[in-house]
Amino acid sequence: MQTRKGRYLMSRSAKTVVERLPTGVKGFDELIEGGIPRGFFVAVVGEPGTGKTVFCLHYAGEGVREGDRVIYVTTEESRESILRQASQFNIPLEEAVEEGKAIVIDALMREREDPWSLRELTVEELVSKVIEAKKKLGYGRTRLVVDSMSAFWLDKPAMARKMSYFVKRVLYKWDVTALLVSQFAITTLTAFGFGLEHVADGIIRFKKVVSKGIIRRFVLVEKMRQTNHDLSAHEIIIRPGEGMRVISPSAYRIEDVRMPREVARKILEAKEREKGSLGIEEDDLWH
Repeated sequence: MQTRKGRYLMSRSAKTVVERLPTGVKGFDELIEGGIPRGFFVAVVGEPGTGKTVFCLHYAGEGVREGDRVIYVTTEESRESILRQASQFNIPLEEAVEEGKAIVIDALMREREDPWSLRELTVEELVSKVIEAKKKLGYGRTRLVVDSMSAFWLDKPAMARKMSYFVKRVLYKWDVTALLVSQFAITTLTAFGFGLEHVADGIIRFKKVVSKGIIRRFVLVEKMRQTNHDLSAHEIIIRPGEGMRVISPSAYRIEDVRMPREVARKILEAKEREKGSLGIEEDDLWH
């Protein structure tokens, strides 16, 4: 059964209803049985320029169309930049902000006179401001985007798991379904959200490759609890006025679109070095 307020699927074995939030990306929801389960915290990971922000903008825009409350936290672009980018893809985020149906929290500019700006780049400030925005928007199903979480642990990557767990534990009580973005780049290995993926209910990975001199982008659903999700990498395209669209399964292997093994090894080494410098053990990350 499908309603305006999301999609509902019945599990034959448990006979439980799973409410799913469509992402608004053409061709993607079919990969995850109709959408993201309500209340999930999903990691959106990948290199810069792979489509993570565009994916999140579609998710926010679809929330506006479905009558959801929408909270978008931007840490690496200004509010104006995010709204301008949304308009380029005909995503009605700016209109929703003007009508009081959405709030964009600017964690980049941090202007003191701006009520929807983070004063400090900490997860405690993030959670506090998201709850304030939720109260302002009112009761009801809420979509949250944090783009990106990596900014909160750039100088302390070993704490990523603890920070991610804190955000999920507190905000889960506020009826939010969240996309939490994690950046990855060869030159900033320690910014990758190895902790975020551990606590996430789902992992959506974006990847780009250069083929015959042309950049091609791919998406892979690596994990989605309570979902019989597609296991193939799919090619995506991004066009002005339309945004993102899944066009076809890819001939690339999973190994081709996952993080390179050598990069993964370097990330783990960086994590161990950071833990040593902080003088903490793995178990300490949970306390």
